[in-house]
Order: sequence, then structure tokens, then C-alpha cells
Amino acid sequence: MKQLFRKLFFLACSLQLVVCSFSQDIHFSQFFEAPLYRNPALAGIVNGDYRIQTVYRSQWNSITNAYKTTSVNAEYKLPVRNDDYLTLALQVFHDRAGTTNLTTTHLLPAINYHKSLSSEKSMYLSVGFMGGYVQRRIDRSKITTNSTYDGQGDGEDGLIPQYGYWDGSAGLSFNTQLGDNKDNNLVLGAALHHFIRPKNSFYNNAGVIVNPKMVFSADVRFGLNEQAYLTLHNDYSKQGSYAERLTGAIYTHKIGAYTDEPDFTIGAGGFMRWGDAVIPVLQLNYRPFALSMSYDVNVSKLSSTSYGQGGYEMSLTYIGFLDRDNSSANAVLCPRF
Repeated sequence: MKQLFRKLFFLACSLQLVVCSFSQDIHFSQFFEAPLYRNPALAGIVNGDYRIQTVYRSQWNSITNAYKTTSVNAEYKLPVRNDDYLTLALQVFHDRAGTTNLTTTHLLPAINYHKSLSSEKSMYLSVGFMGGYVQRRIDRSKITTNSTYDGQGDGEDGLIPQYGYWDGSAGLSFNTQLGDNKDNNLVLGAALHHFIRPKNSFYNNAGVIVNPKMVFSADVRFGLNEQAYLTLHNDYSKQGSYAERLTGAIYTHKIGAYTDEPDFTIGAGGFMRWGDAVIPVLQLNYRPFALSMSYDVNVSKLSSTSYGQGGYEMSLTYIGFLDRDNSSANAVLCPRF
């Protein structure tokens, strides 16, 4: 009986997605590993000339037809004048969910300009924009209604199997070195996503739109001693009537003979999606690669149905420097975190 209830529950969620074509943006527990999806003005704030990242999330495996989400972003940072920098980036996003294979694909180029605010330490104000095309589709052959048994298809007149729209985001960020230690950094950000308010309906209903989303972020990293540092990540987002708050910390220990350039680092910590999930996180950084793994432990009202199982995530990051005279590896001042 419980198994039947769980399947009916997920089917109802899937039908709501198809018929109403309305949902909040997918969320990542490792939001700090998807900077462009978080805020286009966070592109290029990294200790490197380029960064490539991917995040994979699988959610609601305890029910059926789990949400499977993949994000890939690439960033290339280059100096333009004085101590200013420009970052060119690309965000690719793919999500599939439900019994009807509701699929969403994003292809979003981005650009971010970093304006230096100090000649004595790294302090930058960044303005970023991201925009591109989004496609959504469903598999109508997987929709089963009473009309199906009467030989009349799914009975959903006017339902189109796929559609697309243009979307856009804009953001600001401020990052600065804290004190004399260049490894101690603060990053503050604010972004507005979906400011175009694109139409979002499988019935070509102009009244159904993607609600704009505001995201406010605050990240800080500071050394505890020569061999360890602590990183705090915080996000607050608001989209329509839905609000989400994520906060947590990761403790990282350096391993190797030289603390300035350790052989590798290991990290452990935890996050809270308030009212929804507790999220333990493990990290391994072996330059130029960094691997993060996390798992959502559901503590919301749905925990009795999901048996506490939310979703697991894995992210992989590659950060590198280019062999060029103006590489940020040789710069005294540079956007970094």
C-alpha cells in the first residue's frame, strides 16, 4: 500500500509539471560548484585562467523516475586593461524528470567584467550577464488517461510535445582579499534570473511564465592555521511564492610538505536547506582536479514518503593556468576565491 501511495504521489507531481508547465528552478545542494547558474557575475572569480565544472544530481530515487540533472559550465578569464579582467563563459544544463520524461535543456553563454577597486590588494566589482535558449519537451506516448483506453490518444487537446524560449540573467558581485593573506577572501553577490519572464507552457498559454528569481549569496574563506582553512557558503533565493535558504561550511586540511602548495587537500562539512534537507559534503582536491560528493537527507514533511532519502550529487572541477605572459598566475591583483 505504501509503495502504491508513493507511485501515485510521484505521478501527481509529474502531471502537474506537464499540465501546468510551472515549477521552480532545479536546485543544487552543491550550489557553490555551479557559479553561473547561481549568478553570472561569479564567473571567473577563481585562482586560475580557466575553469571547467560539471555537477550531476539524482533526486527522488526512493519513489520512481527520479529527477536527473546535469550542469556543465566553462569559464575563460583574461586581462583587458590595467588590473581589470573579462571572463567569457558558457552554461549548459540538462534535466529530466517524471513518467513523461519532462526534459529541459539550457544553452546559455555569459560574460562578466571585473573592475579593480584597489591598487594595493585584490578587490573587484563584477557585472555579469547570461542569456540564451531553453528547450522543454515531453514524451506524449507515456501519458496514460481514460481516453487512451478508448483509443482516443491521451485526450489532451492543444498539448504540444515541445517548445522553446529565450531567457536571460544579470548579476553583480563584490570580492575582496581579507587582511594581508591573499588566501582569505570574501565574495558577495546578487542576481536576477528570468528577467525576460519567458512564456512557459505546453499549451501555448501566454499567461504561464517563468517567474523571475532573485539570488543573494555570501561566501568567505579564511585560514585557521598553516595547514587548514574554513569556507562558508550561503545562498538565499526567492522565486514567486517559493523561497529557499542554503547555508553551511567546509573544513579543509592541507596534506604535503609545503602548505603554500600542498600535494592535495581533503575537506568535510555540511549544509542545511532550511525546512527541507541536511546535506553532508566530502571533498578531495588534487590539483588541477577537485571532486565533491554530497547527499540530501530529507527532513521535510515528505520524509515519511521518501524515507529520508533526497538526492545525491557529485561534482568535478578542473582549474588551470595558460602558458602566456599575462596569465593570472603571474598577477599580483586578480579576482579569486
